[in-house]
Amino acid sequence: MDIIETLKKGLQEGRIDVDRLFDLFASMQRVLGATQQQLEATQQQLEAAKKRIEELEKRLGGPPTAKLDEPYSMRSEEKRQEERGETKKQRKPKGRRGRHKTQSKIVQAERIEPVFPFGASPDECYLSHTRVIWRLENRVAVRIGYAVYRSRDGRYGQIPGALGRCEFGLEIVTEIAHLVYVVGLSFDKACSMLIFFQNLPVKKGQVDALLHRLARHWEQQFETLCTLVANSLVVHADETRWSLNSVWALLSEKARVLLFGVHKDAATLEKILDPATFEGIVISDHAAVYGQFNKTQKCWAHLLRKAIKLKLQAPDNKEYRAFAERLLEIYREACRVQHDTCLGDAGRAQKVDELDDAIMDLCGKRDFGDAPLEGLENDYRLLVSEVFRLMRDRELFVFVTAPAVEQPNGEIKPVAGTNNEAERTLRNPAQARVTGRTDKAQSGTRRRTVLTSVLESLRVYLPTYTLTSVLDELKRWAAAGQSCFELLLEKLSLKRPESDKSVLDQLFPKASPLPTG
Repeated sequence: MDIIETLKKGLQEGRIDVDRLFDLFASMQRVLGATQQQLEATQQQLEAAKKRIEELEKRLGGPPTAKLDEPYSMRSEEKRQEERGETKKQRKPKGRRGRHKTQSKIVQAERIEPVFPFGASPDECYLSHTRVIWRLENRVAVRIGYAVYRSRDGRYGQIPGALGRCEFGLEIVTEIAHLVYVVGLSFDKACSMLIFFQNLPVKKGQVDALLHRLARHWEQQFETLCTLVANSLVVHADETRWSLNSVWALLSEKARVLLFGVHKDAATLEKILDPATFEGIVISDHAAVYGQFNKTQKCWAHLLRKAIKLKLQAPDNKEYRAFAERLLEIYREACRVQHDTCLGDAGRAQKVDELDDAIMDLCGKRDFGDAPLEGLENDYRLLVSEVFRLMRDRELFVFVTAPAVEQPNGEIKPVAGTNNEAERTLRNPAQARVTGRTDKAQSGTRRRTVLTSVLESLRVYLPTYTLTSVLDELKRWAAAGQSCFELLLEKLSLKRPESDKSVLDQLFPKASPLPTG
């Protein structure tokens, strides 16, 4: 419209003559003709493509099925028919339901073993009842009957390796917990493995109930582990997202605590590691939640990955390449100083001062000016500033001068300069989050927290982490009435939290009962 008004005004004022106007119309007609030809050609191409699609659909058996919002399985259709009243719900024949009688279990038992109260004479006891429990013998599941006797003073015989009235031995429940929470198998796959390898008929509902029972049995052990972590020399800390909030890994030379479904904030961390009282070294990434501790070793792997990434993003930038290569050299030199047995404490402290000077030379000569930066140049500026700040705060070379720590199994481990151990521990939970194999309720995260922490902590107490060694340790617990965690707690003269200050209840508060009346 603006062009037409301009032409009209030009004609009225005499600035455009008739010949010029005809030239403009002719030019516009040529443009319109070319556009029309282009549209016709495009239309022909679309028609040809449409025919080609129809031919391909005929070869493939027609167009693909349109995606529907409603399910269209046979069961869904039967349900819709029942809701419309067209058909009645047919009851499917089911097999035997309910619990098996004890007498039928006794018939299937391999043998019957008597169980007498501790210290009581068999002649003074009488048979109270018989229980049948699944046990593992020679890697095969068998049913063992236990004739439980009662003494005159009312004491019962205790079945070894039995969790209350559970029909599965402790070794089976522990194996299930390892398959589900350490290996990362689903309930279905765990049941399939037990049936295939050990001829143990167990169902998903039983697995769920057994894991809850074992978690309640080990809750006191979890409290002990939290106390040991809070009094450790070195703690690796890391966190990642989870189906409910986050999952946190706190690994020390005395215990391994994994918290599932907790908030990633300072309040949660304070329940395990209180910055006001913890005197050890915290090895972590550069998250602000770890900034309140007195001794912190920041992860070198995070810094090196950032530097290498910059070098790969700009391969022609010599400054990025030189910075990454020099930073890697300084870290390798720090590792050599840490493992140099010819150096004493004073010598290592002097070497750390030299490493600080190297960081100063590397970062101090970088001048970025006052102008705001963008892109890779800004990332490079932030990295240089971060490395310099960590050096200034004495958080880069703490691992060089820190003495090695000894685990309860006798293994000596030097303090690491990276947080890779915690990251590797969280790899399986992160993969479970991606594939949707996570807990959706707080009861599940509480159970997973207890079982995973106890099983992973046994790794630093046993010379070899196998099912046999774990079961031998659990048998020793039952015989001595004290776990290896509690023995170390007693040796260090430490006290676990009081019942009203339970760490587990603080992390996973139980729902208050509804008011009555």
